[in-house]
Amino acid sequence: MQKALMKSAAAASAAVALVSSAAWAQAPSDVGRYDWGPHMMWWGGGWYAMIFGPLFMILFFAVLVAVAVILVRGLGGPWSGPVSPHHSVASRAPLDILRERFARGEIDKEEFEERRRVLGE
Repeated sequence: MQKALMKSAAAASAAVALVSSAAWAQAPSDVGRYDWGPHMMWWGGGWYAMIFGPLFMILFFAVLVAVAVILVRGLGGPWSGPVSPHHSVASRAPLDILRERFARGEIDKEEFEERRRVLGE
């Protein structure tokens, strides 16, 4: 029984090999492969249709850069703009600044009194 199964398997594989080789024998030859016909650029669009490749590549990179910029700006938080390092807070009065300088010891009592008088208080 085992031998009969082996013989039938060998016969089946030989038949498959012969049938496939017969199919290969029927394939067309490559004699006219590169003759005039509907190939690459001659599909009816002409050479001017090749402009779409670079255009889509540029479009792809523009979208990629835009997404990166939006992502960085979104993750970076709000932008406060250019701020000078020596800006003063508008809500503080000049007299308050003078009092702070006096409290820190930057100016003495006489200078404090003189500047307070100049400020008009």
